[in-house]
Amino acid sequence: MQTINSKTIVFITGAFVSNSCWDEWRVYFESKGYKTLAPAWPHKEGSVEELRARHPHKDKKLALLKLKELVDHYVNIINSLPEKPIVIGHSYGGMLTQIMVNRDLAAAGVAIHSIPPLGVLPYEFSFLKAGWKSLGILTSLEKTYMMSFKDWQYAFVNGMRLDEQREAYEKYTIPESKTVARGALTSAAKVDYKKPHVPLLFIAGDADHITPAHLNKRNFNAYKKNGSVLDYKLFKGRNHFVLGLPTWKEDADFILNWINTH
Repeated sequence: MQTINSKTIVFITGAFVSNSCWDEWRVYFESKGYKTLAPAWPHKEGSVEELRARHPHKDKKLALLKLKELVDHYVNIINSLPEKPIVIGHSYGGMLTQIMVNRDLAAAGVAIHSIPPLGVLPYEFSFLKAGWKSLGILTSLEKTYMMSFKDWQYAFVNGMRLDEQREAYEKYTIPESKTVARGALTSAAKVDYKKPHVPLLFIAGDADHITPAHLNKRNFNAYKKNGSVLDYKLFKGRNHFVLGLPTWKEDADFILNWINTH
């Protein structure tokens, strides 16, 4: 059995939201003896208000961010650490987590409601409905994309009360790069599903629209069963706002137990 000895965790944020979505998770894992980092994506440093104020015309660097640049950003952060970290990513960050695991940069990986790397075609209707606008078809790539509240309601916070949906939108939603969204469809998002890897856990939710459980399970099943630790957990009642739901600690507890038993 592969043993996870690292006491460092790198949290990787997904698209559309601020890295502050990890704040409570960091406090939780630090209380368990871990050192944690939740670095912002390139050109996303700053408050939600500051980032929104630059949308859509005043943030060309973010607008033109490429997936390779984003991957290199996290590779450099991880390589600067004194030990290989446990990498935990949500959504687009889940795909980045899989890339870090595939490159042998992590001690373990946890992909929470992850979009899939290249090779798993996301044909599920709710995924397409929730995310197609971020590709910016027939729009300028030099302008950032900002998810509307209506789209946020469907993509992230379905099933929640209106006041909770609005509060989450104002607290976390930020402009995004259309070129990064498109990058998930390119070779920059490629992993080798046959390669042996460190322990890798997939977390899925049965109420998620962007990454429905069916898509997460297909991503999980794409990996060759080659003796590597590969696990899948489905939680009920979790939408894509899983990191901020009242149930977030149950998910964190499960992940901590998984880490401690491998």
